[in-house]
Amino acid sequence: MNENIRSHYFENDDKMHEECGVFGMYDFDNNDVATSIYYGLFALQHRGQESCGIAVSDTEGPKGKVSSMKGMGLVNEVYTPESFEKLKGNIGVGSTIFAVKPGDGSAREQAASCQKVLGGWANIANEYATKRYRSNLINWGMLPFITEEEHTKLSFRNGDYLFVPDIRKAVEDKASTIKAYVVGDDLKEIDLKLGDLTDAEREIILKGCLINYYRG
Repeated sequence: MNENIRSHYFENDDKMHEECGVFGMYDFDNNDVATSIYYGLFALQHRGQESCGIAVSDTEGPKGKVSSMKGMGLVNEVYTPESFEKLKGNIGVGSTIFAVKPGDGSAREQAASCQKVLGGWANIANEYATKRYRSNLINWGMLPFITEEEHTKLSFRNGDYLFVPDIRKAVEDKASTIKAYVVGDDLKEIDLKLGDLTDAEREIILKGCLINYYRG
């Protein structure tokens, strides 16, 4: 695991972190599990698009021997059929990594498109690692929201519904702060920002995506 990611999430912290995707498997018939873990992570790709890793061991083999492979990018970019020749074992775990600062990996374009294909219409982050990643979100018609709340003290969690009223008008009016609401037993108001958008970027969002923008 990248040391920056390790220290960011796990240093002095023994709590579960729900942002990332984790998939573990044990095969009672002693079959290799790496391929199955790969497909499990593929199904959990929406939980993290920055990096991923798989570690396996053989309960019938040398004690303490673990084979692992990790990399920046989407699951199907990091692993090839040849990868599994080196990942032999009947017990293992894999993970996909979520980022507070998205766009820092090798799969910026694919990560943006993956979210849209999975039904996303907005992304909320503390900041964006690269302008290219942010631009890719916009080109797919996704709102690149920014929150100034600390990522450990967010007013919302995975699975929450966020209601952003009059968002189209806010984009048109170049609103610096956009009011949104976390939907629960009550409506909890939060502030979101879109940062500095060019007129062209605003028009792309309003049109729905870059293709619609060029259609006129």
